[in-house]
Formats: sequence, structure tokens, C-alpha cells
Amino acid sequence: MRRVTLFVNGTSYNGKVVAVYGTLADLLSVASTKFGIKAANIYNGKGGLIDDIALIRDDDVLYISEGDSFVDPPNNLESPHEFHSWAHTDWITLNVGGRRFTTTRSTLVKEPESMLAHMFRDKDVWGNKQDEQGAYLIDRSPDYFEPILNYLRHGQLIISDGINLLGVLEEARFFGIERLAEQLEGVIKNSQPPDDHSPISRKELVRFLLATPTKSELRCQGLNFSGADLSRLDLRYINFKMANLSRCNLTHANLCGTNLERADLSSANLDGANLQGVKMLCTNAEGASLKGCNFEDPAGLKANLEGANLKGVDMEGSQMTGINLRVATLKNAKLKNCNLRGATLAGTDLENCDLSGCDLQEANLRGSNVKGAIFEEMLTPLHMSQSVR
Repeated sequence: MRRVTLFVNGTSYNGKVVAVYGTLADLLSVASTKFGIKAANIYNGKGGLIDDIALIRDDDVLYISEGDSFVDPPNNLESPHEFHSWAHTDWITLNVGGRRFTTTRSTLVKEPESMLAHMFRDKDVWGNKQDEQGAYLIDRSPDYFEPILNYLRHGQLIISDGINLLGVLEEARFFGIERLAEQLEGVIKNSQPPDDHSPISRKELVRFLLATPTKSELRCQGLNFSGADLSRLDLRYINFKMANLSRCNLTHANLCGTNLERADLSSANLDGANLQGVKMLCTNAEGASLKGCNFEDPAGLKANLEGANLKGVDMEGSQMTGINLRVATLKNAKLKNCNLRGATLAGTDLENCDLSGCDLQEANLRGSNVKGAIFEEMLTPLHMSQSVR
């Protein structure tokens, strides 16, 4: 076996002793790995180009170039600055949180003001600890360090799927790579959902409906549907609790069993809607139109509108047998020709409410405010026991 000492073309320090085997291409490959360059030519000490492995003798001193002409090495050592410049091509292995990364010193010092540059610009200045295999120990997350190392290699921010951007940002700040930190902050900001409170459209809701199994509850709590056309849609059992449905078109929609608790239905149009078993506790439906709605559930599940704000609503001709309107506000509402048999109207504000032609048989009106209410053309007589406690 032959041994030779290799130097980079034009230098006489940091030589590498290597074994010669195989072909000339094999020796060039070894030189490329040792020096971190793309070795192309081999010269002897007198500048002769070696083009055959057989010309190399044991203990020869050879010079490796990347294709450039032979440069006679100086007889003395270069200045410290030149020495450091060459040292940056050294290969370094890092042990980051138990995972090994191999790179060149020049990559680690690419950001001159970063912690990595200060750690590896000069040899052993920081007294970096090494493991038993000589890798420098860094107690950080390898998952978050990898994108930073790749950024130093090629200048591009590439994040693999499943890696938290905030984690990479914290690592960039820790190592003092400010340009990367600023870039990450911009990416994170752009990846956040827009602070958009614009109403959800009919098209978007239909897409949600089609993607949801029929037996699953669609949660729309607190969402904004203001002004949307939701007419004739099947919206059974959807949770619209605290949702904004003001000025919505819900005509002939199926809202059976829907939760509309504390929702905003002000000025909405629900004419002809199916509201069997609906939950509308404390709902704000001021000025809404509910003409011809069906609140009566044949299975006996009663609609609950307790405490709802129904000022000025138009509920003419609606079926509301057994409905719970306890302590609701129906001031100036129109309930002409409504079926209110067995309805609970205890404590309800019915001031100036038009109840003409209503069926109030067995309705509970105890404690209700009927000041100015119109009871003309009643289908059944209204007994005092219904309104007096």
C-alpha cells in the first residue's frame, strides 16, 4: 500500500495523508471528501500533471486543484487571516440533540454575527465540547436545527411537513440568525388564518353540509352568516348557538331541533320555516318575520323560546301548540290567527301585541303583560284563571 500527502493547490498547510488505491478517479474522490472541494487535477511538487495512478510513488507530496493551473506553494506559512480562510473548508460533525449533522466550517460561519459563526470561526475558541467520536455537542432540537443548517447551506428556507415554524423561529433567534428569523416571522404571519369576520355564504355552508355525515352534528356556534340566503336548506339539529343570522333569508328552511340559543336573528326572514322542537332561549329575533312557521312537533318535543326578544316580530298564522314563551318579549308583535293552545306565556310581555283570531285554549298567561293587547275574534274564550295568578 502506498501513502501520499495531499495539499490544496498553492498551499503547504493542513495536508492530508491518504492511502493510494484503485484508479486516479478514486484518489480524486478521496481528495474531494478530505478537503471539501471538487478535485479535478493532481500535480507533483514540481508542477507536473499526474494522469496515471502508476506515476504516484510512496510518500509523494501531491497538490490537488479544482481544474486551475499549478500554483507553487510558498515556503513560509500564510498570514493568520489566510489560514483561517482555508480552515473554513474543514468538515465538521455536530451532535445536535443526539442527531449528527456533517457540514463545512464555511457553512457554519456564513452568518458572521451568529452564534454558530462565533463558535466555529476559530478553532476551539469557545472550548466546544465533543462526544467520544469527535462531534461537537449542541443541546438543541435536531428537528428545528435541520432547516437552519439547510438555510446556511443554500440560502433558502425549506421546512418539512410536520415541523412547527415557531420552533424553527426560536432556534433562529437562539443562534442569532436575524435574517432567517425575520423571514420566518413573515412566513408565520402569512400562514395564520386571516382576521376576517366577513359572513359565511350559502355556497360555503352547503359545502360544509355535504361534507358532514347526516348523523353528525354540524357545529356553527358563534359563526357569522349575516345576510346570507339559507332558504329551503335542511338545517336540522345544527348548533347555531350565539351565531349571527341577522337579516338572513331562512324562508321554508328546515330548522327542526336546531339550537339557536342566544343567536342573533334580528330582521331575519323565517316565513314558512319548520321550527319543530327548536331551541331559541334568549334569542334576539327583533323585527324578524316568522309568518306561517310550524313550531308544533307531533312527537311532543316543544319549541323553547324562553326569554327570547321577539319585539315587533310577525308570526301571523304560525302553529305554536305547547310553545314555551315564558318571560319572552313580544311587544308590538303580530300573532294574528296563531295556534297557541297550551302555550306557556307566563311573565311574557304582550304589550300592544295583536292576538286577533288566536287559539289560546289552555294557554298559561299568568303574570303576563297584556296592556294594549288585541284579543279580537278569539276562537275560544279567554278565562281569567289563565291570566291571573
